[in-house]
Amino acid sequence: MQSIQIVRAGQDGAAAASADTPRYIRMHANDNVAIVVNDGGLRPGATFADGITLLDAVPQGHKVALSAIREGEAVTRYNVTIGYAARDIAAGNWVSEANLRMPDALELAGLPIATRAAPVMEPLEGFTFEGYRNADGSVGTRNILAITTTVQCVSGVVDHAVRRIKETLLPLYPNVDDVVGLEHSYGCGVAIEAPGADIPIRTLRNISQNPNFGGQAMVVSLGCEKLQPARLFPKGSIPILNGREPATVCLQDAGHVGFMSMIDSIVATADEQLKVLNARRRETCSAADLVVGVQCGGSDAFSGVTANPAVGYATDLLVRAGATVMFSEVTEVRDGIDQLTSRAADPEVAAAMIREMEWYDAYLKRGGVDRSANTTPGNKAGGLSNIVEKAMGSIVKSGSSAISGVLSPGEKLGGKRGLIYAATPASDFICGTLQVAAGMNIHIFTTGRGTPYGLAPVPVIKVATRNDLARRWHDLMDVNAGRIASGEASIEDVGWELFRLMLDVASGRQTWAEHWKLHNALTLFNPAPVT
Repeated sequence: MQSIQIVRAGQDGAAAASADTPRYIRMHANDNVAIVVNDGGLRPGATFADGITLLDAVPQGHKVALSAIREGEAVTRYNVTIGYAARDIAAGNWVSEANLRMPDALELAGLPIATRAAPVMEPLEGFTFEGYRNADGSVGTRNILAITTTVQCVSGVVDHAVRRIKETLLPLYPNVDDVVGLEHSYGCGVAIEAPGADIPIRTLRNISQNPNFGGQAMVVSLGCEKLQPARLFPKGSIPILNGREPATVCLQDAGHVGFMSMIDSIVATADEQLKVLNARRRETCSAADLVVGVQCGGSDAFSGVTANPAVGYATDLLVRAGATVMFSEVTEVRDGIDQLTSRAADPEVAAAMIREMEWYDAYLKRGGVDRSANTTPGNKAGGLSNIVEKAMGSIVKSGSSAISGVLSPGEKLGGKRGLIYAATPASDFICGTLQVAAGMNIHIFTTGRGTPYGLAPVPVIKVATRNDLARRWHDLMDVNAGRIASGEASIEDVGWELFRLMLDVASGRQTWAEHWKLHNALTLFNPAPVT
């Protein structure tokens, strides 16, 4: 875990420092830049405890030069070169995208392979939650009826049916948490045999098997689409708790006369599925049964200082407890790939990570862009000058354990356990969708700028990077990691808080996103052509 140095002018200790005392955070003793902590930023003339005086106004989270940096010299944060000075920078200057040149991407040849031994950590035993055991050995944290759709054409019908099911049927089945339509924009008008088309198909198939759905696969088809139910669910491909193949409703069947007959058919089929799900009960499960996806969105310069390091600490706790944790987002680890291949459990895992980076490099090149297309206006407003700096803060979510496996987009975990790299795009919605397909049963999402992101299939715990965001969005953020920057809590404190909250949420406690029913649409990753 990265060390944090907080410098406050004139006073010592978190409690003693006033809100307007100039403060910065330096991530490593070798860094020549640090980020401004103060809400609202600082004006020129502000002086830090070590005597550095600002020459420019610097917004909160943005970088200040701690020493003179000559044109062409490295700018260092996290003890990593995040750029090169585009012109001479004086101590006290604001360091931003405007005066930085981004480094070239790391070569994928000659990387360190499984060279860094993971720290020895004692097993963490005795932690449990109340979950739903499935026949395939997986465990759900929710008990949800999911209705899979084969094509976007049926989404409106399914949405209407789901509303009716919730109004008329769900109250009759108190042990079922929710009914969810797995709606998406795929299924027809696509080159379904083209290279890459297997990714969205296996993604949707594996989403339908998420542990929170209890093995009750139900699908609504139009009838004429390219993604036929038989292609989506080849016979025998999904083990069903009630011993049947997926229950299917086809809207173009001759038996459907009028819109309401379609709705009646979906509702009647759902009723049978709900009866099976309602018989399930929570039982005590080991923390080892958790499958946690970690992700960040609306990131800022504090993401890699507060929330993501706390998530990294919790990741290590989960791995020690025998749980499985997935971290993702190719472009947000690409610039630290050497840190990851060195942590691989064996050369095969390192080779798989490199293979995923190569595939994605080629994918971006076909689109005429590179990894620099990742950073958003919000990232930059929050102090992240480029993708290299963003990547360094993103990687720390993975903690310090050995990386024991790699998943390609849309793949299911299967027997993989421990710390897993799931190769996904960095898009919040696509990454979340692919982690649902991999089999996660709980989701951790950190944010600095703020986002109302949520997922219907799994509970999402939202972690704020800053006190100001946690205060303003008090009924959207579940954990405030900003207390790390203000000195009110340590990374360890917030890491343990997250770990314990995960067990509570896995046992049924609602997150804010669940409370408000904030659910983003599933977004299937389709690198194949659209016809």
